[in-house]
Amino acid sequence: MLGTEVAQRIDDQYVLLARPEHGPGLAFQRVPEPKRDKNRLHLDLEVGDTDAAAQKIIAWGGTQLTGEQELGGHTWRVMADPEGNQFCI
Repeated sequence: MLGTEVAQRIDDQYVLLARPEHGPGLAFQRVPEPKRDKNRLHLDLEVGDTDAAAQKIIAWGGTQLTGEQELGGHTWRVMADPEGNQFCI
């Protein structure tokens, strides 16, 4: 979804994404315990086509949790990855 390649995987625990020319690097860490409460971090991903992005996420095992939301001229949908971690597109 982020349009970047995986730069490195470390011991099936960390995934480091290729750093964009202008912007921060991003890494994900797997933790053994299941998600129980609200996410500790919530990403809002800007996508060009929310319908197409939602279809990709669902095809990859994610779910759509809400329909279109709107505030201040911005629209988004709340999605979840296969483990239930929520993010918006």
